Formats: sequence, structure tokens, C-alpha cells
Amino acid sequence: MQNKIVFISGASSGIGEACAHKFASQGANIIINGRNEEKLAKIKVEIETKYKTNVLILAFDVRNRELAEESIDTLAPEWQNIDILINNAGLVIGMDKEYNGNPDEWDTMIDTNIKGLLNMTRFIVPGMVERNRGHIINIGSIAGDAAYPGGSIYCATKAAVKALSDGLRIDLVDTPLKVTNIKPGMVETNFSVIRFRGNKDSADNVYKGITPLTGDDIAETVWYVANTPAHVQIAEVLLMPTNQATGTIAYKTTSK
Repeated sequence: MQNKIVFISGASSGIGEACAHKFASQGANIIINGRNEEKLAKIKVEIETKYKTNVLILAFDVRNRELAEESIDTLAPEWQNIDILINNAGLVIGMDKEYNGNPDEWDTMIDTNIKGLLNMTRFIVPGMVERNRGHIINIGSIAGDAAYPGGSIYCATKAAVKALSDGLRIDLVDTPLKVTNIKPGMVETNFSVIRFRGNKDSADNVYKGITPLTGDDIAETVWYVANTPAHVQIAEVLLMPTNQATGTIAYKTTSK
């Protein structure tokens, strides 16, 4: 991984930030993307100080196709040869019934989770194909396997991530490029706070009685799949806390 270039969308917190630290700790140079430039700047300082590797900030919203394309097209030569694309940017808002949902929130989820992933794939993967090397790692979700109450739109977007991952793998079958869909179960990050529209108490209640996964747990898995031999492609990984069985079934105690 020494001197490889890893692009991570949604890197200002949670899984994306953890991935940035993990890959940097192994000698990779990191391009961190997100909307919050101030947070990205702090992460850049932390990583460059701790790991003595290089970090480039690209602050833009993956939903903004024009700015995304411009940002990738104008990369300095030393940053152009991206080896690993981690499509991590994504979110869920609300727990409304589908027929009561907020269409503006639908747009935000669909445009970020699906179109944002497509934007970054479109602007980065052609370069990988031209160089005949690369790995695309999409952060999906257990929610893409089956719908759950109050989550139909989000579940649909993560089902789309699976379909897009599978389709891209088919499109790249005649190349050495790899495509992996990582599907976490319960992960305790700022993700749930956004789901509950900023209500941290409601977000915290999701994890009471169970030891959830962390961003670092997901980053370790991403690191693993990115380091298999050239002839080994891990197409999909579903990982959950030990006491979670499906997207809707988990065992919680009252003592935790």
C-alpha cells in the first residue's frame, strides 16, 4: 500500500474518517472528500502529523456533478493515478412511513447515496481502466438486503448500491480491476444522529443493550478486502455486531 493513492468520499467523520486513518497508517497517500472543509482540514493535519504521509483535501458535495468532475479533472499530476476509490458518502434522514415522507429528504438520500456514488465512479474509474489497475469499494448496507419499517427509501438506495456494484463488476470483468460492496449492520457513528434529524438521544437509543460496530471495524474490513492477492476479488462483505442477525433482528440486554 506504500505510496498508493486512495480517494475516500464522505471522509469528514465516521467510516470515511476511519478509512483515511487506516490506509494512511499503512503508507497510502489519501484524498479526502466531504462537504465540511474545516473538519477535513483537521483530519489532514492529524494524519500527516501521525503517519507522515500526504493528504489532499477535495471539499465538494458528491451530488454536485459539475464540481466533482472539475475537481477530479484538475488534480495535480502526482494525485491523478488513484488506486482505490472508496465510495463512502451516504446518509439516511427520517423514519417516516413511505407515504408520509418528505420529498426533499428523498432527493437528498437518492442524490447522495446513488447519484453521488455514480458521479465519483464516472470520473475516477475510467482512469483506472486506462492504467489497468484499481479497486472500487462501495459502502453499502445490510439495509440493501431487505426493507425495514420507516426506512424504505434508504433501503432502496442501498439496494441500488448493490446493483451498481454488481453491474460495475460485470462491466469490468475483462480487466484486473476489482469491485467490492461492503454491507455493515449496526455501526455507531454520526449516521444515526442524521437519521433522527439531530436528536442524539434517539440515536443513542438504537445502540442501547448491544455492542455495535465502529467506524474502525469497517475500516479494518475495507483494508482487508483491498489487500487480497491480484487473483482474489471479494465481491461482497456483510458484517454485523455479534448480537445482530438481520437488519431488523438483534438481541439487546438491559445491562449494557
